[in-house]
Amino acid sequence: MIPFLSWKNIWRNKVRSLIVIAAMTFGIFSGLFTSAIFKGMSDRRVREAIGKEVAHIQIHDPKFLENPEIGLTLPDPGGIVRFADALPGVKAAVGRLKIVTMINSSAASSGVTVYGIDPDREKEVSELYAAVYDSVTLAEKLKLIDPSVVRTYLKDSTGSWFAGSLRNPVVIGESLARKLKVRINSKIVLTFQSADGNLTGGAFRVCGIFRLENNAFEEMNVFVRKNDLAALASLSPDESHEVAIFMKEPRMLSQTMHSLRTEYPALDVMDWKTLLPDVAMLDDLMTVSMVVIMVIILAALGFGIVNTMLMVVLERVKEIGMLMAIGMNKLRVFNMIIVESVLLCLTGATSGMVIGAAMIGIFGRHGIDLTAYAEQGMEAWGYSAMMYPALPWNFYLIVAALVIFTGIAASAYPAWKALKLNPADALRTE
Repeated sequence: MIPFLSWKNIWRNKVRSLIVIAAMTFGIFSGLFTSAIFKGMSDRRVREAIGKEVAHIQIHDPKFLENPEIGLTLPDPGGIVRFADALPGVKAAVGRLKIVTMINSSAASSGVTVYGIDPDREKEVSELYAAVYDSVTLAEKLKLIDPSVVRTYLKDSTGSWFAGSLRNPVVIGESLARKLKVRINSKIVLTFQSADGNLTGGAFRVCGIFRLENNAFEEMNVFVRKNDLAALASLSPDESHEVAIFMKEPRMLSQTMHSLRTEYPALDVMDWKTLLPDVAMLDDLMTVSMVVIMVIILAALGFGIVNTMLMVVLERVKEIGMLMAIGMNKLRVFNMIIVESVLLCLTGATSGMVIGAAMIGIFGRHGIDLTAYAEQGMEAWGYSAMMYPALPWNFYLIVAALVIFTGIAASAYPAWKALKLNPADALRTE
């Protein structure tokens, strides 16, 4: 009876109720859409970091990350790869050489980290190969040659992930290509200290240029074939500085980490959160931040609901007094005011969540393109200027719980005021 009576009371003043519902709808929609944008950015950054930068797990010599000396290779990296491949939940593991070098072109030079990889095997643990441009796209991006010339004369000069017959091929990032002023088939020279202590170097040809959402990664990392790098570094192709592991079941990450640490206690076994603490911190704080956004919005709306419910009580003093006089106890009066407030909030919240879910779904598929306004600035921090809002469904349940709490909290004082009414005095009110 109380919910039915409270629902009817809401619509006794339709204009006032609709204003409150509209405010709640707009507030909930704004909070959800804003949260979805931030969550989408965070999820996309995590996917990029895992899929194209560090994988889920990396294994190194304990001293390697602090001081990446060329001699700090892993003991029996092939055995580590085989053990990791056999673990449940692991998609693939691969060994890499990793050397800090100087890279030089005819126009500029820079310090980079060069990875020696098995190109085919690397595709199983990294999606970086999919980020390599074709020649026409490169011409349009780097603006070093007219794209029409590329289409006409350079059809066979398409960038690739180590395909073709180039000797000593290298794949570099777009930001580094801009800095060195190189393109497909350009020659670069890598210089570093070999394992025997001598200064060594080699000439490589750019076979592909990749494009990520992280400019820093593009500028600081290059990839060559493991055999080519091992020959220059006086290392065996079977040696590796790191083993990267990609999970097909990310939920089994902790279990896999435990198995690896148990089997190789003398090595550093680190997940992506340890390797990229800034990305992990933002991801962990994102849900808390989204809840804080909703709490702030609902707190602001709550003051409006308090005012509305106070007006409701003051307008119905005589009615409330009559209900008390004919036998309705104070608890029922209190519940009637509370339920009325909660229903008012839930009506606005439901419409706000429906609109929010629809808009998040639409923009989640098509994206919000900010490349014309903030591409360089956002990608300098590793974030894409193309935003795809996303929101987990359990967050809608959290919002619903917060809305119910807001309705109860906002109506507590007006309901208490109703309880303080004296039935005899209330009936004499005009």
